[in-house]
Amino acid sequence: MPKPGDGEALVEIRAAALGFPDLLMTEGKYQHKPDLPFVPGSECAGIVVSTGGDVTDIAPGDEVVVMCGTGGFAEYGVFPVSALRRKPAPFDFGQAAAFSAAYLTAYVSLVRRAHLQPGEWVLVHGAAGGVGLAAVDLAKALGGRVIAASGSDEKLAAIERNYAPDACLNISEGFRERVKQITGGGADIIYDPVGGDIFDESTRCIAFDGRLLVVGFTSGRIATVPTNIPLIKGFSVVGVRAGEYGRRFPERGQENFAAIWALAEAGRLTPHVHASLSLDRWRDAFEEMRNRRVVGRVVIAPHD
Repeated sequence: MPKPGDGEALVEIRAAALGFPDLLMTEGKYQHKPDLPFVPGSECAGIVVSTGGDVTDIAPGDEVVVMCGTGGFAEYGVFPVSALRRKPAPFDFGQAAAFSAAYLTAYVSLVRRAHLQPGEWVLVHGAAGGVGLAAVDLAKALGGRVIAASGSDEKLAAIERNYAPDACLNISEGFRERVKQITGGGADIIYDPVGGDIFDESTRCIAFDGRLLVVGFTSGRIATVPTNIPLIKGFSVVGVRAGEYGRRFPERGQENFAAIWALAEAGRLTPHVHASLSLDRWRDAFEEMRNRRVVGRVVIAPHD
């Protein structure tokens, strides 16, 4: 059993969430390329077993969430105490593991970058994915009117059951006219982790003074826009890097965590776990994500 050093804690990992960055890291396509060999798993949740020196805020037996970067897909892990936060009481370990990164991205996007106001229309692309579903959940909690967009009726049905957005929209045959009809002219905020053709069409259904959030490029194509389009239509294209936002503005970064934790503790957020698989089925978890079959997050449960 590994022993924690000063400022560290040994955690028995009860659940670790698979995210798109984890998949990209295993393929050598992510901006952060850990030295080989490495253990994937950028966020997990579990129980503190022991602590090293100079640790006062965390004690053995505490239930915690860990944002670790790597190392989550294991039975036990030693992590800096600075990477630990207490698990929100309403969450089980799977929900807790699936919470931090996705909801932090959604919060920085919707609140810090888009300045969401109650009653505004929010079009969420990739709504069945981890960061997309978090945006649906958070936007509803903050009083937004949400259109959940996906290319799968099956996934939209699952979103409807679990989150009851104001509208669900299958975008496989286009979406701009339908968005205009639903919103009465255009979406105030468009949350886009997909890029490519989705971004292109989004510029055609955004409201004047709208905010088009560039969250990622899961489609594989990085889109471009002629500057006359946002000029004439009066909208902003806004980049989102939630982790970098917190590093550049540490005080705001702590406020962001505090805000989503408060909503979680109040029972106003509900991360969705698509499936919980044992550690020996980690390849199945990656295949589920690679083949885009996931609604929310897949979780690895090492002790099941």
